[in-house]
Amino acid sequence: MTDAAVERAARHDCATLSDAMDKLGIEGVCRGIKPRDHSFRIAGRAFTVKYGPVDAVVPGTVGDFLDDLTAGTVVVLDNGGREDCTVWGDIMTQFAHTKGLAGTIIDGPCRDVHLCLSLGYPIYSRSYSMKTGKDRVQVDQVQCPVSIGSARVRPGDLIVGDADGVVVIPRELEEKVLAIAEEIEAAETKIREAIKGGMSLREARQTFRYHSLQSKT
Repeated sequence: MTDAAVERAARHDCATLSDAMDKLGIEGVCRGIKPRDHSFRIAGRAFTVKYGPVDAVVPGTVGDFLDDLTAGTVVVLDNGGREDCTVWGDIMTQFAHTKGLAGTIIDGPCRDVHLCLSLGYPIYSRSYSMKTGKDRVQVDQVQCPVSIGSARVRPGDLIVGDADGVVVIPRELEEKVLAIAEEIEAAETKIREAIKGGMSLREARQTFRYHSLQSKT
């Protein structure tokens, strides 16, 4: 099955989508979350996982949730931004790539970076390290609201990532965001073409209303 909103979002870079959300007063930037390679791009629906400290009384699990996901899903892992241990490594990268998942977003570090680079599997994280999360963290809940770089992500929200980072678009507002993003992209394309044709930057911006593109409605 195709997802028209995902296909539309994939045509835009994160800067354009961020501008569109600014116009609507939506804070959707996952601050501090960066691609492990600047060539990575990602667009898809969020499957969310919330981690917490390991429970000494009732042992938890790192989770086998990947078995349940379908191709094109974006795995969104909330590890609380902690830097002392990872929640994603080479086995999960290999499985996710084989299954055709769209990519992985982590508020925290990942490890075994070499494999995601060699496979071209998109991983966006706060950092990278080698320390395992086994016996340090556990899955507390799946398909629940999570926080990624101070942005709220809910199951099914639209996730887009590129060389600049990651944005999350609330599912209920995605039509408005995408419509505005398309208007912004069309105007900026006209500005670029006008500049190529010899128009001054000042005149091009005035002609195509550049300064109002991101202003709140």
